[in-house]
Amino acid sequence: MALDIRNSGLSDALVILGSAGLVIPAFARFKISPVIGFILVGILVGPNALGSLVDRYPWLYFVTISNTDAIEPFAEFGIILLLFSIGLELSFKRLWAMRAQVFGLGAAELLISGLVIGLALHLMGQAWGGAIGLGLALALSSTALVLPIAGTTSAIGRGAFAMLLFEDLALVPIIFMLGALAPTATAEGWNGLADVALAGGITVVALYLAGRFMLPRMFGQAARTKSPELFLAASLLVVIVASLATAAAGLSPIVGALLAGLLIAETEYHEEVDAITAPFKGLALGVFLISVGMALDLRLVARYWPELVLAIAGVMAVKAIVTMLLLRASGTRPGVAAETGVLMASPSETTLIVMGAAGAAGLIQPSTAAFWTTVTAIGLTITPLLAKGGRLVARRIEARMGGDSEPAEVDPLARGTVIIGFGRVGRTIAEMLRAHDKPYLAIDADIDAVGAARREGYNVQFGDVARSDMVDRLDLGHAKALVITMDDPVLSVRLTRRVRGWVPELPIIVRARDANHAAALYKAGATDAVPEALESSLQLSEALLVDLGVAVGPVIASIHEKRDEMRKAIKNAAGLEREPRIRRVRQAES
Repeated sequence: MALDIRNSGLSDALVILGSAGLVIPAFARFKISPVIGFILVGILVGPNALGSLVDRYPWLYFVTISNTDAIEPFAEFGIILLLFSIGLELSFKRLWAMRAQVFGLGAAELLISGLVIGLALHLMGQAWGGAIGLGLALALSSTALVLPIAGTTSAIGRGAFAMLLFEDLALVPIIFMLGALAPTATAEGWNGLADVALAGGITVVALYLAGRFMLPRMFGQAARTKSPELFLAASLLVVIVASLATAAAGLSPIVGALLAGLLIAETEYHEEVDAITAPFKGLALGVFLISVGMALDLRLVARYWPELVLAIAGVMAVKAIVTMLLLRASGTRPGVAAETGVLMASPSETTLIVMGAAGAAGLIQPSTAAFWTTVTAIGLTITPLLAKGGRLVARRIEARMGGDSEPAEVDPLARGTVIIGFGRVGRTIAEMLRAHDKPYLAIDADIDAVGAARREGYNVQFGDVARSDMVDRLDLGHAKALVITMDDPVLSVRLTRRVRGWVPELPIIVRARDANHAAALYKAGATDAVPEALESSLQLSEALLVDLGVAVGPVIASIHEKRDEMRKAIKNAAGLEREPRIRRVRQAES
């Protein structure tokens, strides 16, 4: 079947994929957030820039996005995958511990910021209904941009996440409230809000119960096939089903995505799921950012730039001050409160949704919606700049107070030993580390072995290190040592070489099959390579000679001689300056 090059879907896909291939490496080289790059691409290829010239220059059709409505579902899917990945980093226990922050700090930030902005708009002539809608819309902050910058476990990320989570939960009630405030609304609007709350609660409980029962079994079967494609399909299926369920109940689909992530986070598959869905999340978020840029009308910016600058500065000042004061009142350090306030100051992608609902309800005029849509697009564009500005403000505040910023939190396990492969060798190493109170984290691709080991109290997680993105997630730059015990000589050499390339000082101890494999591992950068075939053959020879009546002294001497011979052979084959350390403890004792 021949492809039509003038097919708008194909043309738009080529523009998006080409943009990702250019923006990400180009902006990474200059250490600039690709967020800005994607938004600038959206501005350039959108209907308000090059897209408006297609009639005059038809060749521009192939480098612009002609069907803006067609990419919106992909942009929304990016936000859904983002909330799903956030859920994977959480647990129900942690979420329950955050309930005071979410429903206290989060609710206060949204309501106070929305009230202040809405009051200012009303004093400028906006009717009360429109002022409330715009105030709440502009009080929202961008989950899609803030959390990738701040994370969820840092001092900045904890407060930001609590507020953003409440905003995501409040999105649908806000939309229903605006419908109830419409000039033509009746009491059915408030009844609809109550119905949604009831249906949403039942749906969330049903998803929770079904997920706790079905997900471990479904992912267990997927893991046993050792098929990344099946694992990915299962992950996306869970996200889509949960999102559709909450959307059907009247809630936002991002609530279902967050719940799906939380449920998978309670299983041993969360690291693998997060790693395998990360590329899709990144690409879909890129599509979302391109759509944000496409909503920016440069002609409107040129015409009303003084008003736009004042509007952006006013909204950001209100949100930054309110957020900072609330965080300070909750006991947060001044520098952290200031940095969080500045980062949370820009509007959100969901601001456009709330403004659309307000416009549909007749609360704001189309010209007003267009103006504030431009404000939102500009605010999203400068969010990475706000992050840098917030860090500078925090440093100055902390320096003035004579203190340092809070240190970044590091997972305690990341400061210990990472064991890749949890068969008989990995299990023995874990037992020795545990006996000496040394922290460790083991990774294995056999889900049945992982499940059995976890039931016995070992700290083991499921993961396939044959995939490079899984290795990246182990954060080996913070590990004390890496032990590779897999019975896969090619993969162990490749993994050793890759890890040594980015962590030059990390001790890497690897299980080797024989002397040749040990030499290859030393060439790849292993600190120690222990050839199990060599040691087992020497021990068997020692037992045989003693049983045949040879004196113990000569036997031990010949064993040492053979070991030295093997050691020198490995040294020469690997081109080492030192002799490999084989059986150091036994030699020291003799």
